[in-house]
Amino acid sequence: MNEDRLTALALGLLRGPGSNARTILGLVGPPGAGKSTLARRLVAGIDRVEGPGTAAYVPLDGFHLSAAQLDRLGLTHRKGAPSTFDAHGYVALLRRIATDRFQDIYVPDFDRTLDEPVAARHVVHPHTRLVITEGNYLAATDTPWPDARRLLRELWYVHTEDDVREERLLRRHRDGGRDEATARHWVTGNDHPNGEYVKPGCGLSTRVVSGAGLPGAPERGSVL
Repeated sequence: MNEDRLTALALGLLRGPGSNARTILGLVGPPGAGKSTLARRLVAGIDRVEGPGTAAYVPLDGFHLSAAQLDRLGLTHRKGAPSTFDAHGYVALLRRIATDRFQDIYVPDFDRTLDEPVAARHVVHPHTRLVITEGNYLAATDTPWPDARRLLRELWYVHTEDDVREERLLRRHRDGGRDEATARHWVTGNDHPNGEYVKPGCGLSTRVVSGAGLPGAPERGSVL
C-alpha cells in the first residue's frame, strides 16, 4: 500500500496559489471500495506531516436517515440507497466548511454498532486546511450531488474489484449481526444495485485510485 504516495498527492492540494484557503478533497466509489479507510489514513498521514488538526474527516454516512425516518418513508429495505440520505443537509455542511474559518464545525458519523447516524463525532477546526469527505454518491448527477461536487478541489474514485468488495460487504454485515443468508441477500438486493448506480461516476472523477491496496494513481481514468 503506497500511503506515502497518496499522502503526498493530498498534501499537494495545500501548496501553490490559494494555499491559505480551506480545500475539500472528495473520495467516491461503490460500497466496500475502501473509501473510509483511505480517508482516515490520509487524515492521519497529513496530520503527521503538518500537525494535528490540519486535516479533517467528513463522511457522507453521517447523513444516513435514522431508522425512524426510514420506517416512516417505507425505505428501510433500501438503506444506503441515494434516497436514504439527507443529501441537502450534507451539501449545506460542505458549504459551511468551505466558508466558515472561525468556529469549530461538528460533523456527524454513522455508527455501525448502533446502525444509526450519530451527531458530532468529528470536528473541523478553524485551522483545518484540508477536509477529506467520502461517500458513495459524490459523483452522481442527480440533484443535489453536483452542488456538492462543485465544492471539491478534486474527486478521487476508489476502484476495487467486485468480488473483493462483496467479501468486504459480507464481512461487514456478518459483523453487524446478520446471519450468512441475510447478509448475502442484503449484498445482492441492496449493495449491488447501489454500487452499479455509483460506477458511471468514475468518468467524472479527477483521478482513480485502487482500493484493493490503496496505491496512488496518476491521471484521470488510469489505475496504478
